[in-house]
Amino acid sequence: MSSIDDVLKDLTTDIEETARLVENLDEAAWNTPTPAPGWRIADQIAHLTFIFHLAGTAASDPEAFARIAAGASHDFDGAVDAALRQFNQFPPEQLLARFRASGRASVDALAAVPEGEVVPWLVNPLPPAVLASAGIMEVFGHGQDIADALGVRREPTGRLRHLVFFAFLTRDFGYLSRGLTPPAEP
Repeated sequence: MSSIDDVLKDLTTDIEETARLVENLDEAAWNTPTPAPGWRIADQIAHLTFIFHLAGTAASDPEAFARIAAGASHDFDGAVDAALRQFNQFPPEQLLARFRASGRASVDALAAVPEGEVVPWLVNPLPPAVLASAGIMEVFGHGQDIADALGVRREPTGRLRHLVFFAFLTRDFGYLSRGLTPPAEP
């Protein structure tokens, strides 16, 4: 597993690269549809802003996170839609500033978690490095949707190793959460 400092450094880089994809777009371009059905570029950034706000809250204020998670546990898709509405009320410049700020706050909060402790999360508590790796997965996926919508080709980097680590770690959970038995062979 990667050290927490290594993962957080790479997450910070990925957040900033995604921010640079959209920082010079006009308002019309923020409304460009992405490959995710029904999602525009603004929706992708709003979702990431919410996810990093959630991760930062989980790491810095577990009680507040528990209240947020309790509301989402009954209707996760509804909670995601509500978060999109909440963050999409901001004009693009403000949404981008909030995305960058929530990313920084999340990284800072995860860095402050004492060694050996875990962070509460939606299903199970996670070590900070694993939650940061999940953040890289989020930024990669949603960032790729943005890049595809803009016709930008992104070059793969070694930072994707954290995503691979996360996918390997959570492979069986993906099957079990859908009532399926994980295959014995990958």
